[in-house]
Parts: sequence; structure tokens; C-alpha cells
Amino acid sequence: MKVAKFGGTSLANAEQIKKVCSIIRADRNRRLVVVSAPGKRFKEDDKVTDLLIRYAEVFLQKGEAPAEKEAVFNRYREIVQELGLPAEVGQQIEAELGAVLANEAGLAPERFVDAVKAAGEDNSAKVVAHYLRSLGEDAHYVNPREAGMLVTDEAGNAHVLPAAYERLKKLRDRQGILVFPGFFGYTEAGELVTFSRGGSDITGSILAAAVKAEVYENFTDVDSVYVVNPNLVENPVEIKEITYREMRELSYSGFSVFHEEALLPAYQAEIPVCIKNTNNPSAPGTMIVAERPASANRVSGVACDTGFCSIYVSKYLMHKEIGFGRKLLQILEEEGISYEHTPSGIDNISVILRERDLTPAKEARIVERIKSELQVDDIAVQHDLALVMIVGEGMRQSVGTTAKATAALAAARINLDMINQGSSEVSMMFGVKAEDADRAVIALYHAFFGKEEEREQAHSLSSLTV
Repeated sequence: MKVAKFGGTSLANAEQIKKVCSIIRADRNRRLVVVSAPGKRFKEDDKVTDLLIRYAEVFLQKGEAPAEKEAVFNRYREIVQELGLPAEVGQQIEAELGAVLANEAGLAPERFVDAVKAAGEDNSAKVVAHYLRSLGEDAHYVNPREAGMLVTDEAGNAHVLPAAYERLKKLRDRQGILVFPGFFGYTEAGELVTFSRGGSDITGSILAAAVKAEVYENFTDVDSVYVVNPNLVENPVEIKEITYREMRELSYSGFSVFHEEALLPAYQAEIPVCIKNTNNPSAPGTMIVAERPASANRVSGVACDTGFCSIYVSKYLMHKEIGFGRKLLQILEEEGISYEHTPSGIDNISVILRERDLTPAKEARIVERIKSELQVDDIAVQHDLALVMIVGEGMRQSVGTTAKATAALAAARINLDMINQGSSEVSMMFGVKAEDADRAVIALYHAFFGKEEEREQAHSLSSLTV
């Protein structure tokens, strides 16, 4: 049994949905299908999820949002009509969607927003199931609540509960093609809660783990995962096979192909993941596996994410002060801020945070508390940072990776604010100014995947065969 998840671009319009259903029908092992809400039809278009969020915001502010509601209805009307489905199907979809948007239950704002957001995936699943049946398939929409998708009660940031896996496992015994909406589940009290944005990937991974799928196929709009953002480098190298650990690091660092939280269920259940292209399903795609053969290239990918800041703290003999690190992080905890990284020296430590979490008011309080409670010699906050990361299992057995990376960045005249080696030794992180981020990624790509690196690999391989 395979679990196949289709992203928003794969379901953006009727033409794309027809491709999706053709892919499903081409392999009878694709019996459990997870769908996202319809995505953009063209560059300037809106995703249905964005239309729904806009509706919720206007409704909560004004008590009505007729124009925003109509924009959502129009997307589904267009899809249903172009699929050639009966009029009553469109009427049913519109009635069910309208019931959610009406907020008839008088939900609390956060409950209402989650219910509205989830309507995109929910109705997408119903449309796909209807269309498959119109083609003669035994297809069924699956309600996540009835199926047992149990999650924590964290609005917009749900996490699956262990009890869900035992309940969802029963889907394996059901007949026909099962179409499951991604992105949301239900609490034990029956409240609808969504995962974080892009959470349909998470739904697919949970289901793959629950039914012990032979593979979790994640269909998107690219033939494979590339070693670098293709918007920065022309014709970048494709990744044929990558480990869970490598992909997790790259997803964290800005790879948008796969949701960073989605790997955990598949990883724990040892389910291989295949990234494939809805528009070119015959392409082999990228396999994400537990282990892979050693590669001649020590680096598997280069990624970057912006929106970081750092708090630098210095104190003489800091390393001898028991509890210093705990007290520092406790101050952040009490301000409701999680940290990303803590590179440190003997007498100094930097705490890397997400810029969005450090409001001016929180920054002022944190700085004052660190000064007064920890009696530090120096403290400085640096904004507008980007974290550039190189990732590769081969780095653990390679010598000179750091030298090669820093030389490339120096040649590009990029100043480093931070260097941090992951304890797993499969990643290395560089803090740079956000304005230098793209140049840093390009420099590192050419250093590890350019012509010179190819010659070094060829020489290394020839030496091994002598």
C-alpha cells in the first residue's frame, strides 16, 4: 500500500486534478491519497488557503465578508464545472463550505480560524473523491475525525497524539481509494485543530506510518529535490537519494519542497519517502531513506533561511560559572521565546533566535535582565541575520570541508558573523548578513558542486581504484 500526497499546485484547477487522478489510477497500490487545498493557478494568483484566511480575518473584524466568501466559492465552482461533475455535487460542496464560513456555532476566534482554514483541504478531498467516482472508481472521502486523526489542542500548531496511529491503522483494511484531507485533525474533545502551515505533508507522513505503507509519495511541481534553490542557480544538480537526517537539516534551513516536521512519523516508522512531480510522474524523483551509500561528494545540499537575530553575551570565566547557560535560557523561556542555536566559546555565548519572536519590548526586557541577573561584561543584539547551511552525510568522513566553505565565502567577500558545526556532523552553519545570503549560497554551491569539485571527485575515485 502506498500513501500519495498531492500539494496545492497539483490541485490548483480542474486540469491539474485530472492529472492527479490519472496518477492515482495508474498504480493500484495508491489507495490512500492525501490532498492539499487548491494552490496558485498562475504566479499572481491566490492560494485557496490564503483566500480562506483573508475571509476569516475580515469576518472577525466586520462580522461579514461577502466579497471574500464569494472569492472562495468561485474557485470551487470553477473546478467542479470544469471537471464536468453534476450540478448537485457543486451545490453540496458550496453548502458544506458555506456552513463552515457562516460561523453558526459561535466558535471562539482561534477555533473559527482553524475551521475556516481546514475547509480548503476538506472540500478539495470531497471534489477529488467525487471526480474519481465519476471515472468509475470506488473512491471515498475520509473524515479525519471518524478515521481517528487525534491531535493536541494547539490552534494552528497541532501535533499528532500517539493514540491516533492505532486508530488510523484500520484504514489499511478499508476497500477502494481513500481520499483524506490534509492539514487538520481533531482533539480528544472533538475540536478541529490545524497543523502548522503546509501541514498536509505532516498528514501524509502520519498516515504512511500508521498503515505501514511501502512508500510515502509526496507529489509537488518539481522533478526532484535540487542541491540548491533553482531560483539562484541555473540547472542545479538533482538529488537522487538523501537521508532523513540530511533532509531534515535542509528543510529547516529553507528547503520549501517538504515540511520540516513531516519527516518525523516516516522516519520513526522507517517509511521511505519519494518526492515526485505531478506534471512529470515518470521522473524517478528524490528518495528520502534511512541510510544511503557513501557519495563522492561530501555535501548533499546548500540551503539558507532569513529572519534571524542573535544575542551575544560575554563574561570573563563564564565557563566556570555553574548554571550560567540555564539561567540565560530561562530568561528567554520566561519571555515565551524558544532559541534556535547556541554557539559558544570559553567566555561568550550567542543565542540565535527568530527575528519575529523578539519584539522591541521583549528585547529591552531581556537585555536588562541579562545585565542585572547575570552580571555580564558585554551584551549585543544583532538583527537581520541569515543562516546558510551545508549538509551532507559525507562531511563526517571528509577533511577540509570547513576550509573549503570559508575560502569560498571569503572569495565572495562575505563576512561571517557565526560558524556552528552540528553535533551530528552532517551540517555546518554560517551566520551572515541577510543581504549577503543569496551570494553566500551561490558561492558555496560552486565550491561544492562546480567544475573544480568534479575534478577533485574524479581524482579521488581514480586514486581509490589504483
